[in-house]
Amino acid sequence: MRINRTNAQFRDRDRQGLGGKGNIEEQACAQMWRELVANWKRRTEIVEYCVGVVDQSMDEKRKQLQQEAGDPATQRRIQGTLFAEEVKRNQVHNELTVERIVRRRSLEAFQSRCKYFEPPLTDADARRWWDAAQAGQ
Repeated sequence: MRINRTNAQFRDRDRQGLGGKGNIEEQACAQMWRELVANWKRRTEIVEYCVGVVDQSMDEKRKQLQQEAGDPATQRRIQGTLFAEEVKRNQVHNELTVERIVRRRSLEAFQSRCKYFEPPLTDADARRWWDAAQAGQ
């Protein structure tokens, strides 16, 4: 995703008579915004999926730990794997923090190039991302 490349593509489309509504910069900014939101969604879904997998695995280990109350050796083994799962869980949750930082910084870069852009009020999903990124969430 590069704003210069997107601007060039829209200039070419305009020269070919295929231009859309608004000026070239507005069209390029709108396209970049759609790509940003799609990327943010995709990455967030992946990280949330990973969080879910790790959380489910931890729940299963906790249930096993309760079932193996009479066998100390098995309990220690399960507790060791549970600790390893907790480390994974923390790492994956840290990725959510990284994603918030990436969203905030990419929004800042976007706004530096598209100063007057705001997503349309009709696109509720894009507005939620806009508001969340502005709030640093």
